[in-house]
Amino acid sequence: MLIQDLAQLRGECAKWRNSGLSIALVPTMGFFHEGHASLMRKAGALADKVVVSLFVNPTQFGPKEDLSSYPRDFERDSALAAANGVDVIFMPSVELMYPEGFDTWVEVPGLAQRLCGLTRPTHFRGVCTVVLKLLNLVAPDVAVFGEKDWQQLAIIRRMARDLNLTPRIEGAPLVREADGLALSSRNSYLTPQERAVAPSFYKGLAQGRALYQSGQRDAAAIKQAISEYWAAHFPQGTVDYLHIIDGPTLEEKTLADDNCRAIAAVYLGKARLIDNISLAEKA
Repeated sequence: MLIQDLAQLRGECAKWRNSGLSIALVPTMGFFHEGHASLMRKAGALADKVVVSLFVNPTQFGPKEDLSSYPRDFERDSALAAANGVDVIFMPSVELMYPEGFDTWVEVPGLAQRLCGLTRPTHFRGVCTVVLKLLNLVAPDVAVFGEKDWQQLAIIRRMARDLNLTPRIEGAPLVREADGLALSSRNSYLTPQERAVAPSFYKGLAQGRALYQSGQRDAAAIKQAISEYWAAHFPQGTVDYLHIIDGPTLEEKTLADDNCRAIAAVYLGKARLIDNISLAEKA
Protein backbone atom coordinates (compact mmCIF):
# COMPACT_ATOMS: atom_id res chain seq x y z
CA MET A 1 0.00 0.00 0.00
CA LEU A 2 1.28 3.46 -0.88
CA ILE A 3 0.40 6.23 1.56
CA GLN A 4 1.32 9.87 1.00
CA ASP A 5 -0.94 11.58 3.55
CA LEU A 6 0.09 12.02 7.18
CA ALA A 7 -3.38 11.46 8.63
CA GLN A 8 -3.90 8.32 6.55
CA LEU A 9 -0.59 6.90 7.80
CA ARG A 10 -1.48 7.61 11.40
CA GLY A 11 -4.89 6.04 10.90
CA GLU A 12 -3.53 2.86 9.35
CA CYS A 13 -0.96 2.44 12.12
CA ALA A 14 -3.58 3.10 14.80
CA LYS A 15 -5.81 0.44 13.27
CA TRP A 16 -2.98 -2.11 13.47
CA ARG A 17 -2.16 -1.22 17.07
CA ASN A 18 -5.81 -1.45 18.09
CA SER A 19 -5.82 -4.96 16.62
CA GLY A 20 -2.84 -5.92 18.78
CA LEU A 21 -0.33 -5.90 15.93
CA SER A 22 3.25 -4.69 16.32
CA ILE A 23 4.85 -2.27 13.83
CA ALA A 24 8.35 -1.85 12.48
CA LEU A 25 9.61 1.23 10.65
CA VAL A 26 12.44 1.32 8.10
CA PRO A 27 13.37 4.93 7.19
CA THR A 28 14.92 5.23 3.70
CA MET A 29 15.51 7.64 0.85
CA GLY A 30 14.62 5.02 -1.75
CA PHE A 31 16.50 3.64 -4.75
CA PHE A 32 16.45 0.30 -3.00
CA HIS A 33 19.12 -2.37 -3.18
CA GLU A 34 19.76 -5.63 -1.33
CA GLY A 35 20.91 -3.68 1.71
CA HIS A 36 17.48 -2.06 1.98
CA ALA A 37 15.83 -5.43 1.35
CA SER A 38 17.75 -6.91 4.29
CA LEU A 39 16.41 -4.13 6.53
CA MET A 40 12.87 -4.86 5.35
CA ARG A 41 13.26 -8.57 6.05
CA LYS A 42 14.66 -7.91 9.52
CA ALA A 43 11.79 -5.53 10.22
CA GLY A 44 9.33 -8.23 9.17
CA ALA A 45 10.98 -10.69 11.54
CA LEU A 46 10.65 -8.23 14.42
CA ALA A 47 7.07 -7.04 13.94
CA ASP A 48 3.71 -7.94 12.41
CA LYS A 49 3.54 -4.94 10.10
CA VAL A 50 6.29 -3.07 8.25
CA VAL A 51 6.27 0.58 7.19
CA VAL A 52 9.03 1.79 4.89
CA SER A 53 9.37 5.51 4.45
CA LEU A 54 10.60 6.65 1.04
CA PHE A 55 11.54 10.29 1.37
CA VAL A 56 14.54 12.07 -0.12
CA ASN A 57 14.98 14.36 2.84
CA PRO A 58 16.21 17.79 1.70
CA THR A 59 17.34 18.90 5.15
CA GLN A 60 20.16 16.35 5.30
CA PHE A 61 21.75 17.61 2.07
CA GLY A 62 24.26 20.43 2.05
CA PRO A 63 24.00 23.33 -0.44
CA LYS A 64 26.47 21.76 -2.90
CA GLU A 65 25.36 18.14 -2.48
CA ASP A 66 23.34 15.85 -4.73
CA LEU A 67 19.73 16.51 -3.70
CA SER A 68 18.52 17.14 -7.26
CA SER A 69 20.45 14.23 -8.76
CA TYR A 70 19.90 11.67 -6.01
CA PRO A 71 18.76 8.47 -7.79
CA ARG A 72 15.03 7.73 -7.79
CA ASP A 73 13.02 4.80 -9.20
CA PHE A 74 9.67 4.37 -7.48
CA GLU A 75 8.38 1.50 -9.64
CA ARG A 76 11.46 -0.58 -8.91
CA ASP A 77 11.36 0.38 -5.24
CA SER A 78 7.70 -0.57 -4.97
CA ALA A 79 8.30 -3.99 -6.48
CA LEU A 80 11.27 -4.69 -4.22
CA ALA A 81 9.34 -3.60 -1.13
CA ALA A 82 6.41 -5.85 -2.01
CA ALA A 83 8.76 -8.79 -2.56
CA ASN A 84 10.21 -8.29 0.91
CA GLY A 85 7.01 -8.14 2.92
CA VAL A 86 6.49 -4.40 3.28
CA ASP A 87 2.90 -3.46 4.16
CA VAL A 88 3.08 0.31 3.60
CA ILE A 89 5.39 2.58 1.65
CA PHE A 90 5.07 6.07 3.09
CA MET A 91 6.10 8.64 0.49
CA PRO A 92 5.17 12.15 1.65
CA SER A 93 5.85 15.39 -0.14
CA VAL A 94 8.44 17.86 1.11
CA GLU A 95 5.62 20.33 1.74
CA LEU A 96 3.88 17.93 4.11
CA MET A 97 7.02 17.09 6.07
CA TYR A 98 8.30 20.67 6.18
CA PRO A 99 5.34 23.04 5.96
CA GLU A 100 5.81 26.76 5.57
CA GLY A 101 7.34 28.25 8.70
CA PHE A 102 8.95 25.00 9.85
CA ASP A 103 11.66 25.95 12.36
CA THR A 104 12.24 23.07 14.78
CA TRP A 105 15.38 20.94 14.71
CA VAL A 106 16.80 17.99 16.60
CA GLU A 107 20.54 17.67 17.11
CA VAL A 108 23.01 15.39 18.87
CA PRO A 109 26.07 17.62 18.56
CA GLY A 110 28.45 15.53 20.66
CA LEU A 111 28.26 12.66 18.15
CA ALA A 112 27.45 14.65 15.01
CA GLN A 113 30.37 17.09 15.01
CA ARG A 114 32.95 14.48 13.97
CA LEU A 115 33.55 11.95 11.19
CA CYS A 116 30.99 12.71 8.44
CA GLY A 117 29.80 15.73 10.40
CA LEU A 118 33.06 17.60 9.82
CA THR A 119 32.45 17.93 6.08
CA ARG A 120 28.63 17.73 6.29
CA PRO A 121 27.89 20.02 9.28
CA THR A 122 24.08 20.10 8.93
CA HIS A 123 23.60 16.52 7.73
CA PHE A 124 22.79 14.81 11.02
CA ARG A 125 20.52 17.64 12.16
CA GLY A 126 18.40 16.85 9.13
CA VAL A 127 18.60 13.11 9.77
CA CYS A 128 17.58 13.37 13.42
CA THR A 129 14.73 15.76 12.68
CA VAL A 130 13.18 13.64 9.94
CA VAL A 131 13.65 10.39 11.86
CA LEU A 132 11.96 11.83 14.95
CA LYS A 133 9.07 13.04 12.77
CA LEU A 134 8.71 9.57 11.23
CA LEU A 135 8.82 7.90 14.64
CA ASN A 136 6.09 10.25 15.84
CA LEU A 137 3.93 9.58 12.78
CA VAL A 138 4.23 5.79 12.80
CA ALA A 139 4.75 5.18 16.55
CA PRO A 140 6.46 1.86 15.79
CA ASP A 141 7.58 -0.74 18.27
CA VAL A 142 10.94 -0.94 16.54
CA ALA A 143 12.86 0.99 13.89
CA VAL A 144 15.60 -0.64 11.80
CA PHE A 145 18.71 1.09 10.46
CA GLY A 146 21.69 -0.27 8.55
CA GLU A 147 25.14 -0.52 10.11
CA LYS A 148 26.79 0.87 6.96
CA ASP A 149 25.88 4.34 8.25
CA TRP A 150 27.47 3.54 11.60
CA GLN A 151 27.63 7.13 12.79
CA GLN A 152 23.99 7.67 11.89
CA LEU A 153 22.97 4.56 13.84
CA ALA A 154 24.92 5.70 16.91
CA ILE A 155 23.34 9.16 16.72
CA ILE A 156 19.80 7.80 16.36
CA ARG A 157 20.36 5.49 19.33
CA ARG A 158 21.60 8.42 21.42
CA MET A 159 18.65 10.57 20.37
CA ALA A 160 16.22 7.79 21.30
CA ARG A 161 17.91 7.32 24.67
CA ASP A 162 18.18 11.01 25.51
CA LEU A 163 14.59 11.82 24.51
CA ASN A 164 13.10 8.70 26.14
CA LEU A 165 11.64 7.53 22.87
CA THR A 166 9.57 4.36 23.01
CA PRO A 167 10.63 2.55 19.81
CA ARG A 168 13.55 0.15 20.02
CA ILE A 169 16.37 1.06 17.62
CA GLU A 170 17.80 -2.00 15.86
CA GLY A 171 20.87 -2.17 13.67
CA ALA A 172 21.17 -4.55 10.72
CA PRO A 173 24.47 -5.81 9.28
CA LEU A 174 26.08 -4.06 6.36
CA VAL A 175 25.52 -5.83 3.02
CA ARG A 176 28.30 -6.04 0.45
CA GLU A 177 28.74 -6.95 -3.17
CA ALA A 178 30.64 -10.18 -3.83
CA ASP A 179 33.84 -8.14 -4.27
CA GLY A 180 33.43 -6.38 -0.92
CA LEU A 181 32.02 -2.99 -1.95
CA ALA A 182 29.38 -1.87 0.53
CA LEU A 183 25.99 -1.51 -1.14
CA SER A 184 24.85 2.09 -1.50
CA SER A 185 22.39 3.96 -3.67
CA ARG A 186 25.21 6.34 -4.53
CA ASN A 187 27.24 3.52 -6.08
CA SER A 188 25.18 4.29 -9.19
CA TYR A 189 27.36 7.40 -9.61
CA LEU A 190 30.47 5.29 -10.23
CA THR A 191 31.77 4.94 -13.77
CA PRO A 192 32.75 1.41 -14.87
CA GLN A 193 36.40 2.26 -14.26
CA GLU A 194 35.65 3.63 -10.79
CA ARG A 195 33.47 0.65 -9.94
CA ALA A 196 36.34 -1.67 -10.86
CA VAL A 197 38.67 -0.12 -8.27
CA ALA A 198 36.05 0.71 -5.59
CA PRO A 199 36.39 -2.66 -3.75
CA SER A 200 39.91 -1.61 -2.74
CA PHE A 201 38.27 0.81 -0.30
CA TYR A 202 36.94 -2.11 1.76
CA LYS A 203 40.05 -4.24 1.18
CA GLY A 204 42.17 -1.53 2.80
CA LEU A 205 39.97 -1.59 5.90
CA ALA A 206 40.27 -5.37 5.90
CA GLN A 207 44.07 -5.01 5.96
CA GLY A 208 43.69 -3.04 9.17
CA ARG A 209 41.45 -5.69 10.65
CA ALA A 210 43.94 -8.43 9.78
CA LEU A 211 46.71 -6.46 11.47
CA TYR A 212 44.60 -6.05 14.61
CA GLN A 213 43.81 -9.75 14.67
CA SER A 214 47.52 -10.56 14.34
CA GLY A 215 48.07 -8.76 17.65
CA GLN A 216 48.62 -5.09 16.76
CA ARG A 217 46.78 -2.71 19.08
CA ASP A 218 48.32 0.64 18.14
CA ALA A 219 45.62 2.52 16.26
CA ALA A 220 48.14 4.66 14.38
CA ALA A 221 49.86 1.54 13.04
CA ILE A 222 46.54 0.07 11.95
CA LYS A 223 45.62 3.30 10.16
CA GLN A 224 49.03 3.41 8.54
CA ALA A 225 48.55 -0.10 7.14
CA ILE A 226 45.19 0.88 5.69
CA SER A 227 46.56 4.09 4.20
CA GLU A 228 49.51 2.27 2.63
CA TYR A 229 47.17 -0.25 1.02
CA TRP A 230 45.03 2.54 -0.41
CA ALA A 231 48.11 4.38 -1.70
CA ALA A 232 49.21 1.25 -3.55
CA HIS A 233 45.86 -0.11 -4.72
CA PHE A 234 43.36 2.78 -4.54
CA PRO A 235 45.11 5.98 -5.60
CA GLN A 236 41.93 7.14 -7.37
CA GLY A 237 40.20 7.62 -4.00
CA THR A 238 40.53 10.85 -2.04
CA VAL A 239 40.29 10.17 1.69
CA ASP A 240 37.88 12.33 3.66
CA TYR A 241 38.66 10.63 6.97
CA LEU A 242 39.97 7.39 8.44
CA HIS A 243 39.72 6.65 12.16
CA ILE A 244 39.80 3.82 14.65
CA ILE A 245 36.85 4.47 16.92
CA ASP A 246 35.02 2.97 19.85
CA GLY A 247 31.87 1.58 18.24
CA PRO A 248 29.21 2.76 20.72
CA THR A 249 30.65 6.22 21.51
CA LEU A 250 32.42 7.08 18.19
CA GLU A 251 35.41 8.29 20.21
CA GLU A 252 38.74 8.02 18.40
CA LYS A 253 41.09 5.54 20.06
CA THR A 254 44.86 5.39 20.32
CA LEU A 255 44.82 1.77 21.49
CA ALA A 256 42.36 -0.52 19.72
CA ASP A 257 40.25 -3.15 21.45
CA ASP A 258 37.46 -5.53 20.49
CA ASN A 259 34.85 -2.74 20.61
CA CYS A 260 36.69 -0.75 17.95
CA ARG A 261 35.81 -0.19 14.33
CA ALA A 262 37.81 1.12 11.42
CA ILE A 263 35.60 3.76 9.82
CA ALA A 264 36.27 5.86 6.75
CA ALA A 265 34.89 8.00 3.95
CA VAL A 266 36.43 8.55 0.52
CA TYR A 267 35.57 10.48 -2.60
CA LEU A 268 35.70 8.50 -5.83
CA GLY A 269 34.64 10.50 -8.86
CA LYS A 270 31.17 11.91 -8.15
CA ALA A 271 30.53 9.42 -5.34
CA ARG A 272 31.29 9.76 -1.66
CA LEU A 273 31.66 6.27 -0.22
CA ILE A 274 31.49 5.35 3.46
CA ASP A 275 32.37 2.06 5.10
CA ASN A 276 33.27 0.57 8.46
CA ILE A 277 34.30 -2.78 9.89
CA SER A 278 34.63 -4.29 13.32
CA LEU A 279 38.29 -5.01 14.05
CA ALA A 280 37.38 -8.06 16.14
CA GLU A 281 34.91 -9.64 13.71
CA LYS A 282 36.28 -12.56 11.73
CA ALA A 283 36.44 -12.03 7.97
